Amino acid sequence: MSGLSRIGVAIDSDLLDKFDSLIGQRGYTNRSEAFRDLIRDELVEKTWESPESQVVGTVTLVYDHHVRLLNEKLTGIQHDFHHSILSTLHVHLDHDNCLEVLVVRGRSADVRKVADVLISTKGVKHGRLTITTTGAEMK
Repeated sequence: MSGLSRIGVAIDSDLLDKFDSLIGQRGYTNRSEAFRDLIRDELVEKTWESPESQVVGTVTLVYDHHVRLLNEKLTGIQHDFHHSILSTLHVHLDHDNCLEVLVVRGRSADVRKVADVLISTKGVKHGRLTITTTGAEMK
C-alpha cells in the first residue's frame, strides 16, 4: 500500500450519527476503513462500465425445475458461454424450486451477456448478476 493521506470531511451531524451506527453494525472499528470501502465500491462499479474491463462475479437464478425443457435450455446456454463460466452450484430449495449460482469471469460485456441470456430465459423466476473486481488493479 502506498503512503496514507489524511483528509478532512464536513458532514451533517445527523448523517454522521447514522453512518457511525451503520459501520458499527457492520463491524468496522473506525470510520477510515469504512470510507475506504465506500470509495473502493465506487471505483469498482466504475470499472464495470467499461465493456473491456476484466471482472468476476456470480449469476444467481431461481427457477421451477418442472418447467418443460428449462434445465436443458439453461445447460445449453451455459455450454454456449463456457469461456465465461468457471463453476456452477445447484441447490434444491424445495420440491419444485432450484437455486443455481454460476461463477463468471471475463470481459464486462461478456459477463453481462451471459447473465442477460440466462436471466431472461422463460421459466426463470428470478435472477441477479453481481459483479466485482478481479482485484488486479486495486491496491
